[in-house]
Amino acid sequence: MGYAAGAFDLFHIGHLNVLKRARERCDYLIAGVVSDEVLELTKGARPVIPLAERLEIVRSIRYVDEAVAEVVPDKLETWKAVRYTHFFKGDDWKGTERGLALERSFDAVGVEVVYFPYTEGTSSTRLRRALDLLESTATASN
Repeated sequence: MGYAAGAFDLFHIGHLNVLKRARERCDYLIAGVVSDEVLELTKGARPVIPLAERLEIVRSIRYVDEAVAEVVPDKLETWKAVRYTHFFKGDDWKGTERGLALERSFDAVGVEVVYFPYTEGTSSTRLRRALDLLESTATASN
């Protein structure tokens, strides 16, 4: 059983790529959709799309067998509730302090961390910046 966590805010091709690749590596895929509160705590910003809508979007993706709200920042706490064997993540975490800590904590409970290539050219952060720019341009012209 696999688990792919993410904000899945402003859903884009990079999100789809992670979910598709994850499903190819496991027989059952659970997508953990990070809650608004946890995103605010960990990234300092609330998502554009509310949790209930992000859950519905992710739940509707054919590669996903189940979508759950991830309501605590500690991935090991989520593992205790879900009990997956593989954790899937974009390789932007690979080799980072957070990624190495994640690997150590999961190694202790027998979970394999699998990284997938980060989709270049698109990200929720870039989409958010573009929306902010459009909004500020529209406000300035009014």
